[in-house]
Amino acid sequence: MTSAGATLPVPIATPRGAAFRARLLEFLLVGGATLVLFPLAWLLRRAVGLDAAELAIGFLTFHAASVINDPHFAVTYLLFYKDARRRAFDGVFAPAQRARYIVAGLVVPLALLAWAIGALSTGSARAMGFMIQLMFLLVGWHYVKQGFGVLTVLSARRGFRFGPVERKVILAHCFSAWAYAWASPADPGREVVEKGVVYTSLAHPPALELVTGLAFGLSALALLWVIARRWRTERRPPPLAPLTGFLVTLWLWTVYSSLDRLMVYVIPALHSVQYLYFVWLLKRNEARDAEGPPLFGRPTALRLAILAASAVGLGWVLFRGAPALLDGALVLSSSDGEAMTDMGPTPYFAAIYVFVNIHHYFMDNVIWRRENPDTTYLLRQDDRADATG
Repeated sequence: MTSAGATLPVPIATPRGAAFRARLLEFLLVGGATLVLFPLAWLLRRAVGLDAAELAIGFLTFHAASVINDPHFAVTYLLFYKDARRRAFDGVFAPAQRARYIVAGLVVPLALLAWAIGALSTGSARAMGFMIQLMFLLVGWHYVKQGFGVLTVLSARRGFRFGPVERKVILAHCFSAWAYAWASPADPGREVVEKGVVYTSLAHPPALELVTGLAFGLSALALLWVIARRWRTERRPPPLAPLTGFLVTLWLWTVYSSLDRLMVYVIPALHSVQYLYFVWLLKRNEARDAEGPPLFGRPTALRLAILAASAVGLGWVLFRGAPALLDGALVLSSSDGEAMTDMGPTPYFAAIYVFVNIHHYFMDNVIWRRENPDTTYLLRQDDRADATG
């Protein structure tokens, strides 16, 4: 208590307090927010009913995609194709990494483009359906690889490194989660619709679901074993935020993503936020280096603002502008539009959407590898937030 008219001291944020807030924010951005959103989704459903809640969340996430999901795809193009020719052909990287750049930057997009053109020119929903199913197969690979990166990179930033055996066990859990997520639930082959394209899904026999589920369970036990062994030998578990981001990515975003109907709409945005956090870490530290001597480049904030604006703009072109232009000009207003009826009213949107998704997975697999020297910026410490580990 203070007497009337007394002057109160002004609170001063301590470095420890600033570090705690940075850690909490990171925890939420890399997956921890999911643990908060699940109960909120339940409360919303209880308050207004499933139909109203689903309409509201669907509307929100559709429009939020313009500044979250779409830029997360677009920024990959900005990162990958910056100096791509030099990286692929000028001997800057080792031969294996140069080969990855050529495959992901040239071979994959040309193959996907040929596939999409073939499906569109023949009006083949079957061919487009196979392309869509390839996207669904690879999305699990993309998610678990990102989860692996969250665990290993953020742990390394705190001075916690995994040994070779531990990394193999973690990767085994990642890939078994990918396999189980794809194989579950069992599917005899159904007629489904995706982005207006009607196709028959590939069959997933019950035996495949059983085998992959068993592998997933065994890999989870192996993961628990290596964490417990590390605790016994060092009395130190993996840091909370990286481990939470990893488990949330695998268990709640990949394997059990349909646990809550409302969260199905939100998970892609959460994945995108997780991805964009690492882009921010990378480009912030790179910009800080360029800002100082001897380059004295643009201020860090300006560089990041330009990157963000470019990603939002390119994302709009890829997922809004270009598909609307092509479908409007070549399908909806064309007298030959009947040829596209089996592929729905927006086949070009479907083709571009699938193309960008699959290409994103391959580019991402090149950008974030340890062989890419740029990834060393991810381990650069922030003096205020990261010094306390």
